[in-house]
Amino acid sequence: MNEFAPVSDDEAVAVARVLANDHVADVVEALNHEPRETAIELLCAVPFERLVEIFDQPELESAPELAEALPRAKASKLLTAMSADRAADILRELDEPPRSELLGALAPPLRATLLSILGYPEGSAASIMTTEFVSVPSDWTVGRTLDYIRKVERTRETIYAIYIVDPETQLLLRSTGLRRLITGNPEDLILSVAPDRMPVTVTPLTDRENLAQTISKYDLLALPVVDHGRILGIVTVDDIIDTMIEETTEDVHRFGGMEALDEPYMKMGFLAMIQKRAGWLCALFLSEMLTANAMQSYEGELEKAIVLTLFIPLIMSSGGNSGSQATSLVIRALALREIGLRDWWRVA
Repeated sequence: MNEFAPVSDDEAVAVARVLANDHVADVVEALNHEPRETAIELLCAVPFERLVEIFDQPELESAPELAEALPRAKASKLLTAMSADRAADILRELDEPPRSELLGALAPPLRATLLSILGYPEGSAASIMTTEFVSVPSDWTVGRTLDYIRKVERTRETIYAIYIVDPETQLLLRSTGLRRLITGNPEDLILSVAPDRMPVTVTPLTDRENLAQTISKYDLLALPVVDHGRILGIVTVDDIIDTMIEETTEDVHRFGGMEALDEPYMKMGFLAMIQKRAGWLCALFLSEMLTANAMQSYEGELEKAIVLTLFIPLIMSSGGNSGSQATSLVIRALALREIGLRDWWRVA
């Protein structure tokens, strides 16, 4: 099902059974169109494993509010079962005291992990990384590594990238793909099948745009976040796709001469929309006043040749079009890092 009409409370449990068998992306889309109370009732009725799949989807709107509305025991269990990066996203948007209550109900190791992620600036690599990755010591064999992957694959974000660390210092040495392991000799050391080069890495404070450009440049499925040689987590390509959509949306909003919206269009309040747009509209209004003053100084010439007034709309339209073209070209070039501030003279 791709579209759902709002359901009554009596139908909630029956619909939940249907949602339990639907594709999770369709389920999320359906929940986004339901009233908050109905969505909560549906989420309480679906199986727990399905609940985890739903909350792991970044497209689920109002996820923090929905998680807060669940019973505390179920919400803490949900955060434990979710991927660490999504759990951190939900906790980041929660207010106090619910955030502290949920954190306090988690196991100490997970709580420490989430607090570490939450401690990094929003939009940085470490703020969107997951700590659920496959890493093995360099003295393991290919066969032992494959056995280990079979045991932990359900608890890892991805198993297609395997990171090899020093067994004593835990420093990142190499990375390899699952294909090399499958085609390798089970008795060989894992270092022997890994590419003989240091993996591409980023620092915890690398911004999201640089992350997207690095993954695109090197065609990676996952990018390790490394601090002082030790791998803290990984940023997967699906996280970057979500980030690229957000960044592109911001760029498109700026093309129109306004601040980027923080929420979906239909969820923006009237006053919030005015706040986002009023600043630029006032600036444009003031600039148009300068144009009017300039035209007033030529009032005598316009009276002598009325035909000149016919060209005023054409000139103003051409000016607006050229301004829109220039804005679109420059903002997009800045977003793609094709130009920088040092190129201002050439742009001008």
